[in-house]
Amino acid sequence: MLNNILKAILLVAAAAITPLALAGQSCNETELSPQTLHQAMTTAQNVQTRLNETGSDVAIVGRVGQDLSEYGLHYSHVGIAFRAAPDQPWRVLELLNQCGTAKSDLWSDGLGNFFLDDLYKFDALIVVPPPALREKIADRLRHPAQLRQLHDVNYNMVAYPFSTKYQNSNQWVLENLAAAETKDTTITTREQAQAWLQLAGYKPTEMHIGPLKRLGGRMFKANVAFDDHPNELRFSDRINTVTVDSVLDFLRHRNESWNVIELQAAN
Repeated sequence: MLNNILKAILLVAAAAITPLALAGQSCNETELSPQTLHQAMTTAQNVQTRLNETGSDVAIVGRVGQDLSEYGLHYSHVGIAFRAAPDQPWRVLELLNQCGTAKSDLWSDGLGNFFLDDLYKFDALIVVPPPALREKIADRLRHPAQLRQLHDVNYNMVAYPFSTKYQNSNQWVLENLAAAETKDTTITTREQAQAWLQLAGYKPTEMHIGPLKRLGGRMFKANVAFDDHPNELRFSDRINTVTVDSVLDFLRHRNESWNVIELQAAN
C-alpha cells in the first residue's frame, strides 16, 4: 500500500506529467497506465528510502530510460539528488532535452517525476559521494549561477566529452562533479572542467556506430549530432560520449569510497 509520502509524490507527479514529458522526450502525448504509474511511484519510494538510509543530503541517481544493451550499457541518465535538510523532500536536478530538439535546460523535479519518464526498466541507481565531497557538491546546488556556468543549451545525445560545442545530460553532471572535486583551482567554465577530467583520467564510453546509423541519426533526430567528434574517431565508427557507465567507472577508479547502490525492479 502506498504510504502518505508516496501519495503526496503521486499527487505532485500527476499534476506535472505533461511539463516533464515536454521537457525530456519527443512530446508525443501518451497516457500512463496504472501499472506504469504504480511502478514509477514504487521505484521513487524505494529510492527515497535508500537515500534516507545513506545519511547524506546529496547523491547521484540514475534510471534506465532506454535499452542500451546493444552497447553493453544499462543506465541511460543521471541527475543530482539533494535535500535542503533531513526533514525536507528530495529533489533531482538534471539536464533535460526539450521535446527531442537540439536544446536543453536544467530542471528540478521530485523523485516521482524523475521515474515517471517513459522508462525501459524501473531499475534505479544511487551513487553516494564520500563525506569530504558531499558539502562541496551541496554548495554548488545552492548556487544556481555556478550550475548555469557549466550548462550549454546546445544538446547532443552523443556529445563528445572533450568538446564544448554540445552537451548531454550525463556530461553536465560529470562536469559539475569535476568542479566539486578540484582542490587546487576553481572551475568556472566547461573547458576547465573537461581539462581537469582529462588530467584525472576520465575515459568516455566508446560505441561503434556505423555510417548508415550516424546518417540516420543526424537526418531524423535533431538531438543527435556527430560533428563535434574528432574525424579520426568518427570516420572509424568510434563514437565517444559520456555515459552513466563511464561516470561510474571514473568514480570507482578515484578510490574515494563512492558508495554505489543498485536497485532492481520487482518482476
